[in-house]
Amino acid sequence: MHVYEILKRPITTEKSNRLKDDLRQYAFEVDLRANKSQVKSAVETAFSVQVLNVNVMRVARRRKHYGRRVKYASIWKKAIVTIPANQRIELFEGV
Repeated sequence: MHVYEILKRPITTEKSNRLKDDLRQYAFEVDLRANKSQVKSAVETAFSVQVLNVNVMRVARRRKHYGRRVKYASIWKKAIVTIPANQRIELFEGV
């Protein structure tokens, strides 16, 4: 898979911002077929940083209520990437 097929979008929530500031961890939504080594190489090539650790998890689907109807959001995969303290990913800075 191509780098930009693996990394779908950055996740910017309060928890991910706290992880970024305190532990130098960045969160991304990744493709369901991607594994840890593919995520590591994709982040290293896309942002030219060294990756120390990658944690990958599947996020369960959630129920969404539309009046009386109930629909389910699809399952997606999240990756949390740890980088060294002297490096940063500029995409997340200023968010």
